[in-house]
Amino acid sequence: MAPKARVARKTRNPDLIRGVGKYSRSQMYHKRGLWAIKAKHGGVFPRHDAKPAAEAPAVKPPKFYPAEDVKKPLVNKHKPKPTKLRASITPGTVLIILAGRFKGKRVVFLKQLPSGLLLVTGPFKVNGVPLRRVNQSYVIGTSTKVDTSGVNVEKFDDKYFGKAVEKKKKKKGEGEFFEAEKEDKKEFPQEKKDDQKSVDAVLIKSIEAVPDLKTYLASRFSLRSGMKPHELVF
Repeated sequence: MAPKARVARKTRNPDLIRGVGKYSRSQMYHKRGLWAIKAKHGGVFPRHDAKPAAEAPAVKPPKFYPAEDVKKPLVNKHKPKPTKLRASITPGTVLIILAGRFKGKRVVFLKQLPSGLLLVTGPFKVNGVPLRRVNQSYVIGTSTKVDTSGVNVEKFDDKYFGKAVEKKKKKKGEGEFFEAEKEDKKEFPQEKKDDQKSVDAVLIKSIEAVPDLKTYLASRFSLRSGMKPHELVF
């Protein structure tokens, strides 16, 4: 690629000889239109205020860098989005739990919590599954549904299932250690027992209204020899 040709800079006052212009100072005053600018602003040239200087830092930066790198926390600009609920999961849908303590159990879905987890129950009297949170990645939605219109689940949120933070206890001797084991056994809160009973009472009525539904919920799901999971219809 050929280099671009240099264009000579044009000036309004060309030099006759070096340092001597063709036009005088008064001629250039009219030629540049300075008289019009002055007349527009009431006979005075406009002034532009200087920009305020940047304030000097109160603490001077150190002259030497530390011997070891100081780690700075990275700014996290990620904004969590609400978890999208699967279209096949609606209030009252019977789900099959695939992992955890109640693997293979059938439960009734009540609602989705703000954290994205699912609030489910067995009911407890039917198959021993209490009110608990489950990730929708570990459940299979079935076509069976239970009427949950009479169940009040407004009070249940993520804080309801949180555990109280306990202070660290001092180390104890052997004698005190065995005595502490007996004392550390905590009873399940009576309030949560009552909540479970109130939810179960409404669900069991609607479950008993459908024949064989109680037996279906009480049975555990499992695969047997010869069963093909990809051909099953839930």
